[in-house]
Amino acid sequence: MISIIASDMDGTLLNEKMEVSEGNAAAIKQAQSEGVHFVIATGRQLSEAKPLIEKFGIQAPMITLNGAAVYDVDGKALDMVPLHRASVTQIMRELNLAHLYYEIVTIDGVISNSRAMHIQNLADLLSNLNPDTPFKLAVSLASARVELMDITYVDDYQELIDDKNVRILKIIAFSNDGQDELQPVADKINQKVDVAITSSSRSNIEINNVRAQKGIALQHYADELNIPMSQVMAIGDNLNDASMLKIADTSYAMENAHTEIKKIANHLTVSNNEDGVGKAILEQLKTNRQ
Repeated sequence: MISIIASDMDGTLLNEKMEVSEGNAAAIKQAQSEGVHFVIATGRQLSEAKPLIEKFGIQAPMITLNGAAVYDVDGKALDMVPLHRASVTQIMRELNLAHLYYEIVTIDGVISNSRAMHIQNLADLLSNLNPDTPFKLAVSLASARVELMDITYVDDYQELIDDKNVRILKIIAFSNDGQDELQPVADKINQKVDVAITSSSRSNIEINNVRAQKGIALQHYADELNIPMSQVMAIGDNLNDASMLKIADTSYAMENAHTEIKKIANHLTVSNNEDGVGKAILEQLKTNRQ
């Protein structure tokens, strides 16, 4: 019996056009009509994630920024798990020493020190998530998405550290050389501070408070509803989904998922361009009715 379904967005619920397909939307609404709770679990921030599902008539609570910020269906904040200020200083030091471009996400949105680098890395992410998407189209999509996102550009990130009113929820670092360059830096950071480091594509690492993980947030959500994890289903495609796929009794990896995610999940569905989420949901709803 499935009572909660949690789905990742990029590479999972969203197709190559960064949209929720009609098939996925219909399956989610069917699940909700049958009393199943549907929750989004994403690395995105609320302001860029919520409109993408509401556009297709879906209302759902949201686990955002990998679990650093959790919101109810109306967008009211339920929980915030920022990085410790001392940790941020150490993380930034290691990223600067490695000459990596990175962005900082606060409760007020994304902070970047380069608009050009932001667009380039967003295009790389879109291209990696959807290999069939030409890079020029990815750049066009990234440029359009930048206009919709809540982004602030600064000359120096240090001003964020100096402002004690700023709560930093996530740091995301990028590299065109992928994990070959990023993993050694992640290892150095992990040796010095207790944080959770995952990735949503081969070209980035995402750094959160160690308590800010999708799996932990999903567990709390289920606990609030008094629903055991034996009745929870999670769907994802990349390494930042691992914690929730491990904790949910029923877990689905997308056909386009990272190899490690396919090893963790106990079910496999088709790709994000073939209504994989919707098909997984309908499969479990059929089981529920038996």
